[in-house]
Amino acid sequence: MRKNRSSTPCIGICSTTFGDDVCKGCKRFSYEITNWGKFSTDERAVVNSRLEQFKITILEEKFIVSDSNLFETKMNEFSLNFNSSLNPITWVFDLLRASSHEDLDLSEFGIEILPKFSNLSLLELRDLINQEMLQLSEAHYYK
Repeated sequence: MRKNRSSTPCIGICSTTFGDDVCKGCKRFSYEITNWGKFSTDERAVVNSRLEQFKITILEEKFIVSDSNLFETKMNEFSLNFNSSLNPITWVFDLLRASSHEDLDLSEFGIEILPKFSNLSLLELRDLINQEMLQLSEAHYYK
């Protein structure tokens, strides 16, 4: 599903209902989730831009998108939910989140794992990326 810059980053796994200040799913702050419907398009874009920048920071040290057109085509072909208005490197987050297949061949999506992280399984990479995203979001929230 194609999204735009003001689309919700919600992935349907909300931990703020359990008292977390930062959602372990989408990495938004609890007040952003609560007030999302009241946010203007510009306010929503600011939140998505922050999350996009965190993803870029984390993902660019682990992956290279060698063919963004192929990547977008494959994401659409498999009906994977991603925000097409964001930097294609951020779609890696969506691909890994949606895939539970350890045998997923990233090269078929136009993606390469950088050598420093090639020893990790895709599940380990997904977990590491989620952990780093949460750490960045919490650091931003609690600063």
